[in-house]
Amino acid sequence: MANPSLVKVSAECPHCGFKQMEYAAAKSSICRQCGRSFLPFAPKPGLKLRTRDEAPPPESSSILGRFEDFWKRQRTSVVECFDCKRKQQVSGAATSTICPSCSAHIDLRDYKITSGFSRSIRTRGDVHLTGKGDLASSSVVCQSALVEGRLRGNLHCDDTATINYAGKIPGRISARHVIVDRRADIHCFRRIRAESVEIKGRMSGEIVAQTVTVERKGALEGDVTARAITVEKGGMFSGQLVIGQIGLTQGELLQEQEPPTAGKPASNFPETASQPLPAT
Repeated sequence: MANPSLVKVSAECPHCGFKQMEYAAAKSSICRQCGRSFLPFAPKPGLKLRTRDEAPPPESSSILGRFEDFWKRQRTSVVECFDCKRKQQVSGAATSTICPSCSAHIDLRDYKITSGFSRSIRTRGDVHLTGKGDLASSSVVCQSALVEGRLRGNLHCDDTATINYAGKIPGRISARHVIVDRRADIHCFRRIRAESVEIKGRMSGEIVAQTVTVERKGALEGDVTARAITVEKGGMFSGQLVIGQIGLTQGELLQEQEPPTAGKPASNFPETASQPLPAT
């Protein structure tokens, strides 16, 4: 016999009227349409007229503000559950949601760190670490990140990590794209893993990526393992270089990597190009 608490029933948001499925034992929920919290199975109150003491809901004073608020609520995005990886569509105004598959909480907020911050962050929003911020979290997972202050822990971005900071970074950095900005001058103690890395400033450390680009006036010092590397005129690279996939384990590069065939790793480059080459 099925557990009654695991049975899902239809619940209606009292704010926007959107209907969604919730567990019968749920005490509270977040509307997937308007992003506001409500009690899914609270008794509906009778009709109540507004009194003088009850102020009307706040509205934007300008037409532009009203339009921006309307557009934000109409815009939707697709987010993926951290636990079961199921994707769902949510309102652009939502700050959190519940996975319809495993009921895990999904944070959708953006974080702006302007001072000391030590709690772990796991959000589908963006993280902005300002110049006065000090992010001591052991783990930060987000959509995109802009690092202008001190980063002590590990950082993982589903999209782009932009670094505009001068100093040491002790943690690991992984992202789809990593950009070291022109004013950056960083020394990374741990490996950076990405699909593409753009060096516009100065960086020293180890990189594992599909493509690495050292732009004009950029400087990179350290070991690089990549499928391709480009050093533009005026850029500088110094360190050990491995071209191809030789020596990489499965999962070393982010996503969309085919497992190596038995006996010999797959490579699109000649055998002689897979050996470490000193470059200056």
